[in-house]
Amino acid sequence: MNTLSRLGIRVTLGFFVALAAIPAEAQGWPQRTVRLIVPLPPGSSTDIVGRLLAGRLADRWGQPVIVENRQGADGVPAVTAFLSARNPHTLLLSFAGIITVNPLIHEQLPYDIHDLIPIVPVADNFLGVSASATLKANSISDLVKIAKSQPGKLNWAATPGVPYYVLLALLKSAAIDMVEVPYHDFGPALQDLSQGRLHVAATGVTLLAPYHQAGTAKLMFVTNRERSPQVPDVPTATQVGYPELTFEGIVGIYGSRDMPIDIQKFVADGVQAVTTDPEFRAKVTALGSAARTGNSTEFAAAIEEQRNKIAAIAKTIPR
Repeated sequence: MNTLSRLGIRVTLGFFVALAAIPAEAQGWPQRTVRLIVPLPPGSSTDIVGRLLAGRLADRWGQPVIVENRQGADGVPAVTAFLSARNPHTLLLSFAGIITVNPLIHEQLPYDIHDLIPIVPVADNFLGVSASATLKANSISDLVKIAKSQPGKLNWAATPGVPYYVLLALLKSAAIDMVEVPYHDFGPALQDLSQGRLHVAATGVTLLAPYHQAGTAKLMFVTNRERSPQVPDVPTATQVGYPELTFEGIVGIYGSRDMPIDIQKFVADGVQAVTTDPEFRAKVTALGSAARTGNSTEFAAAIEEQRNKIAAIAKTIPR
């Protein structure tokens, strides 16, 4: 046998050894368009991050990756659409509240949270608490003093999920009495905040930043461990003396319980490659969020940390 023949045999054997190392289920995946279901409307930070991610993954995977928005009802429609698909080509990009908050605010969920498998984190959204400029509160200490001098006179509103529980915890920690104002749509709440009809609001920093920058409302703090690059002058909850109000607005990719482990790993590897890319990270930062890189274990641990903290808040505050 000549040298070229022996070389050909070695190359062929090497190919089959390499092929055998590829997980069976992941070979050839994805075979068609991948759907990425997002529980928020088009134009939201999570939606835009999802579209950036989808474009990068489509390039890596050689198949289209499309974002499908199923907003509303605390993410329940998105989760039910995802789980009912029972398709390894359908993924869910969501905030952690679908696991950490929904069991607390819904007497009966149409899904089992154990059917949702955290695969990989993607980004952290920044959350914050803001006060109307009409209060003339320059810090959270000022706000607490004003609220204590007028028990039951000031009001507040928050978007569902983590912001809602952050404000409940703030009222408890600071021992202040304020009245909740419910809003079906949070757009009018922001307008009321800027005009002084609403005194305090908690929601995503991306929504609060324009009013902070215009001087019609002042961000008291962000709930994240680090300051938001969108409003770097705003301190964190820990920096203003409320470390118990530290919450990350973690967003990540979920799979279903029956999704093969090998495909989960393939998805995680692809997403991690994207979230570590400097260009992608810069674009996410420009949106007011922060790219987050990690594995499934770290993602699950972050969700569990949030779940425990919110459950503890819920136990101390009768509703």
